[in-house]
Amino acid sequence: MIRVPADTENAHSSSMESCPSLRDVHSINPTHLMARIESYEGREKKGISDVRRTFCLFVTFDLLFITLLWIIELNVKGGIETTLEKEVLHYDYSSSYFDIFLLAVFRFKVLILAYAMCRLRHWWAIAFTTAVTSAFLLAKVIISQLFSQGAFGYVLPIISFILAWIETWFLDFKVLPQEAEEENNIQTNLSGKKKKNNLTLVSFNFSQLIYSILVFSGSDEDSEEKQDSEKPIV
Repeated sequence: MIRVPADTENAHSSSMESCPSLRDVHSINPTHLMARIESYEGREKKGISDVRRTFCLFVTFDLLFITLLWIIELNVKGGIETTLEKEVLHYDYSSSYFDIFLLAVFRFKVLILAYAMCRLRHWWAIAFTTAVTSAFLLAKVIISQLFSQGAFGYVLPIISFILAWIETWFLDFKVLPQEAEEENNIQTNLSGKKKKNNLTLVSFNFSQLIYSILVFSGSDEDSEEKQDSEKPIV
């Protein structure tokens, strides 16, 4: 009987070991593509838009500008300390500007909380602040004696009224429509990418199946050859 040399058997066994198994093929996980899409979608939703950031800056400008005008008014009336004590500690609705300053603080807190921190996508918060501002200023102008106190009796109420309505216009006609359009574009792009990657996953899985069949076929052929080679030759 003649046997095949050990070198031939080692060559067959090394070729068998070098062939990737089905487990190795399936260890390639193509789902990381979908994970990247989801992370991209999360990043898009996480950031604040440029137009909303501009709106928040304008709300901050509203507060700072009214504060500046109020400080100027305190200086004009005879010094900050004396006038501040008169308008704050001895507040009088008919002659004090302190309530207009508080109205600006009220607008700032509500709008920043709603549209910067909570990122609200509705107009009810700005509608509430503008309605309160308009009603309060109209009542103050009609009832109080601001017009008899010089130019600031006109400037502060009018500026506060105009700024409140500019904020309303900017949010309703710029921020909300632009963000809705950007969100629709993002959703369209993401849906297109998901469809493309789904097709890629299907093609990849089909390629895995074909490759697995070829690997098993090659393994069977190698095993048959090995068995044939191990048969004794008379």
